[in-house]
Amino acid sequence: MWAPLLQVLLILGHVREALSACKSAELDFIVVEGDALLASLEDDVRSDLAKLGISVATRFLSKDDFNSNMTSGNFNLCFSETWGPPYDPHSFAAAWKSPDEAHFSALKGLQAPMTQDQLTTKVSDVLLEENLVQREQKWKEILTATHQQAIDLPFSGKRIPTVLSNRLAGYVAGQQQFDYPVHTLRTLSGSSTITVAPGAQTGLFDTVGRLDPHTYRPNEFFANNWVYEGLLTYGPGGVREPALAESWTVTDLSGGGQEYRFALKQNVKFHDGSDWNCTVAKLNFDHVLAKPLTTGDYHGWYDLPLQVSSWSCAGTYEFVLFTKDKYYPLLQELTYIRPLRMLSPAMFASGISTDPMTENSCHAGWGSITGNGETLTCAGVRGVSGTGPFKFVETLPNGDVRFDKHADYWRGEPQISQIIVKKYSGHAAVMAALLDGSLDAVMGAGVLEPADFNTIRTAHSSSFQVFLGPAIQNRVIIMNANKAPTDDLTLRKVIMHAVNKAAIIDKELFGMAEPVDALFPKNAPYCDVDLTPRWDYDFEKAQLLWCPAESAGENGDVTMTVLIVVVVVVVVAMGVVAFILFKVGKKQGARACTARIHLAAFMV
Repeated sequence: MWAPLLQVLLILGHVREALSACKSAELDFIVVEGDALLASLEDDVRSDLAKLGISVATRFLSKDDFNSNMTSGNFNLCFSETWGPPYDPHSFAAAWKSPDEAHFSALKGLQAPMTQDQLTTKVSDVLLEENLVQREQKWKEILTATHQQAIDLPFSGKRIPTVLSNRLAGYVAGQQQFDYPVHTLRTLSGSSTITVAPGAQTGLFDTVGRLDPHTYRPNEFFANNWVYEGLLTYGPGGVREPALAESWTVTDLSGGGQEYRFALKQNVKFHDGSDWNCTVAKLNFDHVLAKPLTTGDYHGWYDLPLQVSSWSCAGTYEFVLFTKDKYYPLLQELTYIRPLRMLSPAMFASGISTDPMTENSCHAGWGSITGNGETLTCAGVRGVSGTGPFKFVETLPNGDVRFDKHADYWRGEPQISQIIVKKYSGHAAVMAALLDGSLDAVMGAGVLEPADFNTIRTAHSSSFQVFLGPAIQNRVIIMNANKAPTDDLTLRKVIMHAVNKAAIIDKELFGMAEPVDALFPKNAPYCDVDLTPRWDYDFEKAQLLWCPAESAGENGDVTMTVLIVVVVVVVVAMGVVAFILFKVGKKQGARACTARIHLAAFMV
């Protein structure tokens, strides 16, 4: 009597096995070593993907090795972040054309109707759009295209943490990721020398690098921001505020470009005593925007170097520059921490008369550079001197770095007399230093473990002030569309839906982040748009797209063949069960019958 039912159950078992049989894939995940947070997130992502038969081989790399593999496209997955204000979305998107960014490699695999070249053209076009409504529509098209291609797994909104000893007051939140405005602090007790563990590009601080304002790694943003200033600064709410330029005017030109006329701040001194004036401003522009350096390999990662056509002095304190087109982000890009911050004329190789072609301020290790039909020679800089609130003094034998206040700072002398930037062996050492009182401040992400930050906030609030800024940028996982197997759009969509972001964030970040479903934060300019499909956790959708391999169509839908088999089997099973119920009901009564129904249901 049970043979027909057992046969049906066996068939159902085979069908269920087929439905749960997923394709296999192996992914190469590169992660910067030494970042415990990224390591913990990677572990959870790997676990989620394993549920669908997707294995992950992770390589933990030094920052330099990570950059090398990232820029060469030697990865399937890698953590990244949007740059936050003032860079999102325009400079971040403009950088997609630069070979030294991960997206340059990842986007090579884009297929029509939106190839990498087409996307790059759209980004360049929107940056010249004068009409606000048209600009918003063009950004929506760009964001929609990249969203639908599933290049970036949106993971979490990054919030910048700060922990201050209660002996400090005057905290003002920075306006971007590596903006730590120590000059606003004051001490309520004890020494006016403070110890700081800052968030660096590698998480834990390692080195301030060369500390020249015109080049990149290993220079650290936060240190350059203390030492150097630009013409403008980035204020709350994205307001462009005066810095070394106290005012400016913009005039449209008949040829399509614009004239920017800056009235420069007077009575400003560099750390070495040199005067700030238009001749110094021009010297810095001459070196940074020398033609060979405006290519994508150097300063061409953003479009200001390509748009500025000429610059000159109209007086001792009047600086004028012209643009090729009506380039709307120009003033915002003048607020960036690099590369257009102002270096003292005394620090150029031959002083104020240094030739930008024969002795350019670019790092001497770059050698001779040819681009845009010209060649220059990098001579580097002679030392560190800006107009900022703090001046670099020395790197100590233990790796700590000392900064002293700039007593002639034009905004007013800082109350903090000295900063000792502390170098620690690990996150646990930072926590121990906070608790034993030898460390005054932690500023920035990646310094404390999230669990330790939570402990400080909940168990040591009497000794520390804890600040957690708004989500200003998004952490994402870039998926390389130009390397198998993530060149498969279906697989990229599967990964999108398979990673349980909310659960990972709750487990690892203790409320220091929130799940996101788009590349850029909604509060970034032009980014508050409704993008579909939503890249949220949906394990059933991931299964439908990826399992079984033999029944997934071009769009990842389960084929009608399997569905028909399931329907037929279920109908047969119902008939068999009904027949059994009839026989059993006659012989043994309803109670025994019910027991067998439960058994049959359990087996199915």
